[in-house]
Amino acid sequence: MSPLSLLRRRTGHDAVGTPAPDRSAGSLTPAPSAGTPPADAPAARGGLIEIRGVRKSFGDLEVLRGIDLTLPPGSVTAILGPSGSGKSTLLRSINHLEPVTQGLISVDGEIIGYRRDGDLLHELHEKEVLRQRTAIGMVFQSFNLFAHMTAVQNVAEAPRRALGVPKAAAEARARELLALVGLEDKLDVYPRQLSGGQQQRVAIARALALEPKVLLFDEPTSALDPELVEEVLAVIRDLARAGTTLVIVTHEISFARDVADTVVFMDRGVIVEQGPPSQVIDHPSHERTRTFLQRVRTGTEQPSTEQPDLDEPVPTPASPALPRSSEDQS
Repeated sequence: MSPLSLLRRRTGHDAVGTPAPDRSAGSLTPAPSAGTPPADAPAARGGLIEIRGVRKSFGDLEVLRGIDLTLPPGSVTAILGPSGSGKSTLLRSINHLEPVTQGLISVDGEIIGYRRDGDLLHELHEKEVLRQRTAIGMVFQSFNLFAHMTAVQNVAEAPRRALGVPKAAAEARARELLALVGLEDKLDVYPRQLSGGQQQRVAIARALALEPKVLLFDEPTSALDPELVEEVLAVIRDLARAGTTLVIVTHEISFARDVADTVVFMDRGVIVEQGPPSQVIDHPSHERTRTFLQRVRTGTEQPSTEQPDLDEPVPTPASPALPRSSEDQS
């Protein structure tokens, strides 16, 4: 069931959609699951995300230090952690906005950003990466709307450019999506005329326009005034019941407890602990997690600016590092 199907039931609108593009699939070595969808969840159409031995460095600073994670189709995962812990870098790596230094990330078995040729990985052309991103929507904390486009035009742009949908059909679909997130009266309004919460809802509608299998949210409420946070969280709660795989980097602890079936706590580029919210948030097993949650609750959490302690044990990558090639492909 798509997110549009669920929202259609809840609002009474009929959404206009197109079938998701066919995407190839392969297989990776299974790893322990980070969580499973709730038992009463609707049939999932979300993508399976597999993250294997992922490392990412910026110069001499290693910000991801051996991440292994499996996110089942239709699951909702909240990633918590202090600033500088690597959580946003991990999120951006899932759709290859940040190419990984080592390891593999796949959605439904398709390696993101690379093609495998024996023991060599070739980085894909941007055109191929853009095709993969039609399955992986992303909502940024800073909205990233086109200032010179109306709300309808912002939402219609991706289907027109990525899928070749005719302008009239793309804008008709955009109007439906904006109505579904409660902005039917803002169709022809420019971003500068919208509140922060309204801009973020336009961004969510834009991410839904390609009917992705995976939706990534990078601190979706951090740029909002407190009174505007709930209107955005309400839309995400609806999406969480719809079967799309959601990965949410957030500092909203109560929201993570309410919406996620799995919580991942990161610090200094590693996963410290993961499990259901009742475990990680209410009864954390690691002192670092307990300290972080207490500081968030009291408003004293400080950014983690230290360079990672490279002597600290980190997970062993589940897949071997493969040589990478960025050579052009025909």
